Amino acid sequence: MPGVTKEQIAKAKEWDLLSYLQTFEPGELKRCGPHEYCTRTHDSLKISNGKWCWNSRQIGGRTALDYLIKVRGMDFVGAVESLCGYRSPPPQARKAPEPAKAFSLPEAKFCPSSVVAYLQDRGIDSEIIRACLNNGSLYESRKYQNCVFVGKDPEGRARSASLRGTRDRFRLEVAGSDKRYSFHLPAASPDCRLLAVAESPIDALSLATLMKRAGNPWQDFHYLSLGGTAPRAMLQFLHDHPKVTKISLCLDNDKAGMDGMKRLEQAVREDPELSQRVKLVYHNPPKAEFGKDYNEMLCA
Repeated sequence: MPGVTKEQIAKAKEWDLLSYLQTFEPGELKRCGPHEYCTRTHDSLKISNGKWCWNSRQIGGRTALDYLIKVRGMDFVGAVESLCGYRSPPPQARKAPEPAKAFSLPEAKFCPSSVVAYLQDRGIDSEIIRACLNNGSLYESRKYQNCVFVGKDPEGRARSASLRGTRDRFRLEVAGSDKRYSFHLPAASPDCRLLAVAESPIDALSLATLMKRAGNPWQDFHYLSLGGTAPRAMLQFLHDHPKVTKISLCLDNDKAGMDGMKRLEQAVREDPELSQRVKLVYHNPPKAEFGKDYNEMLCA
């Protein structure tokens, strides 16, 4: 390769994107999940598990070298020299903040065959899948055949949605989503006093499936997905459902999940109205021998 040696190329490839940005452009990083970052310039460019993916452009890679070439537009030699310390990367132009996008659900596919097959493969009970399809909180997108998990307000209006790939590990929150309203599976009775809280929609559906497999009436609970570990959706749900007095926190059995359960309980205790009404907040992660989350436990 003219201009750089094989040794320089190998050295340049040692830089993963997260380490590169933490070292040279820390102001460009923004945490968007327990183990995930995005960049401030491109909020659809996600960094996790040693990889990065620019979702809006459908490109990605592993190394900072990939990033400098594909995102920053540097030529190969210049990018290698930059990472080897011979040249500084060109300053990235700051774009003016774009106006917030209006929330809009992806177009639905008439027959959700890919979604049903995917969720059944994850162990989710067919009756529970059908209940979500019937109440409009779940459907299949026409483009890419993703699972679309819909969060609704008490009037039944769609306020948020998250996508989960049926053929890969793709995940994305729909632009303009109101994070106060997340995917949930309501109890049969509006007077239900019990709420089970999970990190993801699939974990929430796994809880309901496990309840049914144990021979219990699975519709005796509300099941709520937080879309992470933040308390905002849970607090909104509790204020919208004033009958709830008991909460089972079913987050992942890892550090993020354990810390998240502490924050969730603290958020309830610090809310003047909820602290008086909610009598029990139970920490209920899956048993470690069955897996990190409730879907792993279900499949086990």
